[in-house]
Amino acid sequence: MNSHSEENYLKAIYKLLEKEDVVYTGDIAAKISTRASSVTDMLRKLSRKGLVNYRKYNGVTLTPEGKKIALKIIRKHRLWEMFLVEKFSFGWDEVHEVAEQLEHIESEKLVLQVDKVLNYPKFDPHGDPIPDAKGKISFPQYRQLSQTEEGASVIITGVVDHSDAFLRYLSRIPLSLGDKIRVNTLNSCDGSMQVSVKGKKQIFLSSQMAENILISHKK
Repeated sequence: MNSHSEENYLKAIYKLLEKEDVVYTGDIAAKISTRASSVTDMLRKLSRKGLVNYRKYNGVTLTPEGKKIALKIIRKHRLWEMFLVEKFSFGWDEVHEVAEQLEHIESEKLVLQVDKVLNYPKFDPHGDPIPDAKGKISFPQYRQLSQTEEGASVIITGVVDHSDAFLRYLSRIPLSLGDKIRVNTLNSCDGSMQVSVKGKKQIFLSSQMAENILISHKK
């Protein structure tokens, strides 16, 4: 059995590897807010257990077993986030910290039941894909709202920034997953835009906001 700390490291490494072929000690230290020396000690431990490929100065990758464990933790985390939103009416800015605790529950029977009760969701409340029971995960081809053009009608499908502050701001506007929006005006000088939500409310979005909202084209 792996410790919670080991599972957190494997999850962090997996997420970093979604963007890079190999990650380094400094990357991991920044990701989980700890010292590089602590990361090195953990990587040696994980390497001895056959969960990571690690050689000093050569970076880190996950072994098949390490990846399997990471996906299992990510699956539980995202299912619990969805459960908290759907069944307990948590806001999408409130679920991360609670799911961080729940993701370490060992009972596979419980996880399968949560999945069933939720009708086997494909995405969590932030639009991130949920691995299935076999660890398979599909990454949808979303675009940033900032990459769309004036006059486009799109659907909000996810967010890049998962911080509580950003999610709370979206809730206040309000904007949420599944909202249909139209880009009415796009300012070429600074990338800001004016959008209408569900054909009604007008909202101003800065370029930074638009970069952190993921969309797909309206069907």
